[in-house]
Amino acid sequence: MSNKRKALAALAAGVAAVTAAGLLLTAPAGASAAPTAGFTQDSTWGSGYQGKFTITAGSAPLTGWKLEFDLPSGTTPGSYWDATLTSAGTRHTFTNREYNGAVAAGASTSFGFLANGTGLPANCKLNGQPCAGGGTTTSAPTSTSTSTSTSTSTSTSTSTSTSTTTPPAGAIKSAPYVDITMPTPSLESVARATGQKVFTLAFALADSSGCNPSWGGTIPIGDSRIVNDVKALKALGGDVIVATGGAAGPYLEYSCSTADALLGAYKKALDAVGSNHLDVDVEASIPHDMVNTALKKLQTERGTSISYTMRVQGDDYGMDPYSVQILQNAASKGLTVLVNPMTMEFGSSRADWGDAVIAAAESSLRQMKTIWPGKSDAELKRLLGVTPMIGRNFNGKVFTQAHANKLVAWANTNRIGLLGFWSVGRDNGSCPGGGISPTCSSINQSLYEFTNIFQRFTA
Repeated sequence: MSNKRKALAALAAGVAAVTAAGLLLTAPAGASAAPTAGFTQDSTWGSGYQGKFTITAGSAPLTGWKLEFDLPSGTTPGSYWDATLTSAGTRHTFTNREYNGAVAAGASTSFGFLANGTGLPANCKLNGQPCAGGGTTTSAPTSTSTSTSTSTSTSTSTSTSTSTTTPPAGAIKSAPYVDITMPTPSLESVARATGQKVFTLAFALADSSGCNPSWGGTIPIGDSRIVNDVKALKALGGDVIVATGGAAGPYLEYSCSTADALLGAYKKALDAVGSNHLDVDVEASIPHDMVNTALKKLQTERGTSISYTMRVQGDDYGMDPYSVQILQNAASKGLTVLVNPMTMEFGSSRADWGDAVIAAAESSLRQMKTIWPGKSDAELKRLLGVTPMIGRNFNGKVFTQAHANKLVAWANTNRIGLLGFWSVGRDNGSCPGGGISPTCSSINQSLYEFTNIFQRFTA
């Protein structure tokens, strides 16, 4: 309250001085519009919420931004994305990442975070000025400029700038896998054909030198084709998840000998494509205590959203025991992960493979309840992903378009965290009735039919 009284006193003194001089308190011709920031809650639950700030440049472009606000005692930020965070007591400061600091005049960008607690941001400042935009030349200053905006009414610019806003973790619903070692299809081409904006890049593995990330173990992590393709996707408003591990190849997780070395490898892979989303696909044994230590450091330092993609043993059983052991270790370290069972190649006696996929997901959810008993059912569902293999599976089962529609309906009803599938490169009908192929689904379908179906997951 003391700052507010000082501001009001200064305002009164300024008005008195202007009145005495016989002048009007109006903006000079050509006064610039200030940048603004608006806050929204994307979702809420009993113990917290997901929040987002949308930053909109004024009549001048931004070359970087720093947004700070207070949270009341008992509320703290958890995971965050598309920004870096420093905290001092109840004051929290978010700063742009390397890919979203430049914002063209009138354009917008955003960042998000999960809050532990129900208190809302207050005393918001953007680059040292009130988030409502009252800190620059206007027709009159306002006494409410120290409170945070609770709407995004100022962020609906119609600018056609190519400044991008990438989806935060909580906003990612469908993220199909792409074997990024293959030159086609490109991320940009799929995005333009379907509107799908987020993809999971498979896989970042260790190269021949050891603890050094590369695509598929052979392609440099900074390969221009891949990096430029990701940049083109981001220019369309898209984003990528970097996946490590997989079915074959030298895992970073067992090629790096220490948690710090693995942390460095993770950072290098993420930075190469400007991502803050990491998926660890476990289909072999890993030194999971060391891996979870590295992941916890990564999440603490960067707020990285992390998923574990795990093998399924059976539709009535859920994930295999080793996968559960990895997750138990992650929980013991306070690591927040999305659990993404690979609902493919598992045993089932069900006649309908779509029902089997959903049953495997529900069994995995029950296992998660034993690992995180303090979380509500709704919270656990938001931490669940499901990833089937489209078309013909190696176990002889076939995941059809009807199964995909059934799974999407179930995901929307249960409001789970993520849907994916293997893979976009197979999402075409070029080899109906054939054997399993990395470049087609082996069933009758239209081009990108599964991609379009999975986009209907929006809950």
